[in-house]
Amino acid sequence: MGQFRDIYRNRRVLVTGHTGFKGSWLSLWLQELGATVAGISLAPATSPNHWSLLGLDLDDICLDIRDTAKLQETIGRLQPEIVFHLAAQPLVRQSYRDPLETWSTNVTGTANVLEACRQAKSVRAIVVVTSDKCYENEEWAWGYRENDRLGGHDPYSASKAAAELVAASYRSSFFDFPESPLLATARAGNVIGGGDWSADRLIPDLVRSISTQDVLEIRYPNATRPWQHVLESLSGYLLLGQQLLEGKREFATAWNFGPAAEGNRSVAEVLSRLNAEWPALRWQLSAVAHLHEAQLLFLDSTMARSRLKWMPVWDFNRALSATVQWYQSWIERTEAISRKQLAEYVTAAQEQGVGWSCK
Repeated sequence: MGQFRDIYRNRRVLVTGHTGFKGSWLSLWLQELGATVAGISLAPATSPNHWSLLGLDLDDICLDIRDTAKLQETIGRLQPEIVFHLAAQPLVRQSYRDPLETWSTNVTGTANVLEACRQAKSVRAIVVVTSDKCYENEEWAWGYRENDRLGGHDPYSASKAAAELVAASYRSSFFDFPESPLLATARAGNVIGGGDWSADRLIPDLVRSISTQDVLEIRYPNATRPWQHVLESLSGYLLLGQQLLEGKREFATAWNFGPAAEGNRSVAEVLSRLNAEWPALRWQLSAVAHLHEAQLLFLDSTMARSRLKWMPVWDFNRALSATVQWYQSWIERTEAISRKQLAEYVTAAQEQGVGWSCK
């Protein structure tokens, strides 16, 4: 039996936000699993971008999830069996610049996707991807659990908490019947990996600074985050989707997918490790006052490990090395090595006996 018990082979799968960083990696993996993938998203926000580099052959639909009527018509036409909802405004600092866009996309957009899924009789499972920042951040030194209070200081974090509430409301009001779709939400850590060119993110900003020969200004070197490779979070989403497609209602709830404790590192530690791998990277501490961002954030993924049998595959050092290797390959040879790295990740999971990877 293949990865995820071959549940995705020949399945009709819809990914919203498929042109984004996470969405493009997820679309690649789903195609490798034999799924029939369709994507709904706006055009990529940057050039270059991971989605265009992959050149995937799938039903690529340019559509704003805030367009209720067109979204319902499109999902009704596609008739997906499972929906991975990743479309979002994903940046904290952008949420300060345009809070209304953030709220309308992340909250109303999520409600639109769920309502369209409610109208489409084909949908059996929905995984709504939110964020580790959906928790009311108390700056405490232990990990947030799925039943901790939701909240958020900045518009992005608060909008992700609100998206969780929208999902919980739909689950209780409309998806709690024997024939209704199973709906879960997923909260991952700070994902890294090749192909991310988003603004105001540590590694993409560093990579851009090499091209411009600038010295990057670092805002919060002591801020601590749960760093993990993008494939770690995606393995969690796919494993969760498998359980929902198998009809296991007890998995229709909220889930954390964070790294092991050694993945909780400060920005300064990440920079030091990156510099060892890539001496060309240069930075300095910014002297400018910046908008509020959480300084301490951990995730407790005990529930995913004990109930889903999910576990990280690449440790902190391997995740950083893979990220550096991807960008070095792109800068030196304009080659995107995403398929190669996905194969390496799956092989590592098989060697470690991780359940979802079993042949």
